[in-house]
Amino acid sequence: MHCHAQIPPHTGGGFRNHCPHCLHSVHVDVLPGDRAADCGGLLVPIAVDYHSKKGYQLIHRCTRCGATRRNRTATNTHSPDNPDRLIALMAP
Repeated sequence: MHCHAQIPPHTGGGFRNHCPHCLHSVHVDVLPGDRAADCGGLLVPIAVDYHSKKGYQLIHRCTRCGATRRNRTATNTHSPDNPDRLIALMAP
C-alpha cells in the first residue's frame, strides 16, 4: 500500500505482515494472521525494539485509528527486511 513493491512470500514460517522494502503494513489483524481487524489503515513503522525471546520487533502505528502493533522482523529468510531501514528506526 505504501511503496507498491512486489512482496515475496515469507519463507521463515509464520506470517509476514509488512513490506520487506519499506516496512509499512496494513491494519488487518487483531491477532497475527487472523485478518479480523476492520480498520484497514496504513501501519507506519515508528521504531524497532528487542525482546529476549522474540528477537527484533517492528513497532507500527496506524494512521487511521492510532493503534500500535508489534511484529517480528524477518532477517534470516530468503526475502529479509531492508536492513538499512531497520537500522534507521533504531536510532534515537
